[in-house]
Amino acid sequence: MYEANPMGWIVEQAGGAATNGRQRILDIQPTQLHERVSVILGSKNEVQRVTDYHRGL
Repeated sequence: MYEANPMGWIVEQAGGAATNGRQRILDIQPTQLHERVSVILGSKNEVQRVTDYHRGL
């Protein structure tokens, strides 16, 4: 999480999106010190496409 949050923030400031396939990276509350999370970064359209694939749409 401590690596995903800064990258997600930078990508979102540039107009993109950052998600784990289910929810926005910056909305995830860490519960452990070295918690791991899937990361999907990029343009909003491409991230939405990958998110749709994960949801089975």
